[in-house]
Amino acid sequence: MRDVDLSVAKNRVDLEIILPKGRGKAIKVCLIGSAELAFKARTVADLVIQPEQLEDLAGNKKKVRELARKFDFFIAEAPLMPVIGKRMGQILGPHGKMPKPIPPNADPAPIIAAMRSTVRVKSGERRTFHAPVGTRDMSAEDLADNLDAVIKRVIGKLERGRVNIQSAYLKTTMGPAVRYM
Repeated sequence: MRDVDLSVAKNRVDLEIILPKGRGKAIKVCLIGSAELAFKARTVADLVIQPEQLEDLAGNKKKVRELARKFDFFIAEAPLMPVIGKRMGQILGPHGKMPKPIPPNADPAPIIAAMRSTVRVKSGERRTFHAPVGTRDMSAEDLADNLDAVIKRVIGKLERGRVNIQSAYLKTTMGPAVRYM
C-alpha cells in the first residue's frame, strides 16, 4: 500500500473475505454455545464447547492456547461473549481469534460453511499483508477468481482505491513470487 497513514486506525485493512472458490484446504471451526445451538452444530462444527466447559478452560491457559492454534475460526452464542472475553480473551484476542457472535436461535450451518471459505486480510500498522487464496492443486482459474475477490475487497476498503496499492504478488509457500499488479 502507498500513501496510506496506517497510524490512523480507520485507514488499516481488516477484512474477512469469502473466497468464491474456497480455500482449497480444511478450515477448522469451533463453536461455543449452549444446549440448543450445540445440538444444531454438532454435525457441522469441528468442536462444540458448552458453557459448563468454559470454566475448565478458563483455568487452563495452555489448553486455550492449543485451541487457538488448532482452530482457524471461533463462533459463539451472543450471550456467552462477555464470559468468553473475560475467561479466554487474553489468549484468543492477540491471536485474532475472538469468536464471532451469533444469536442463540440461529442456524450455525450456513455461518460455518461460509467461514470454511473465508480468509482474513489484516494490515495492522504495516504496509504489507499476506492472504492465502488457495492451494497448489486448485486450477489457475479458481486461484484467479479468489485473488480477484481479495483484490477487489481491498481496493474497495482503501480511500483512493487502486491508486493506494503499490504492488501485489502471488506465490506458493516456498516458490518464487510472481507480480500480479
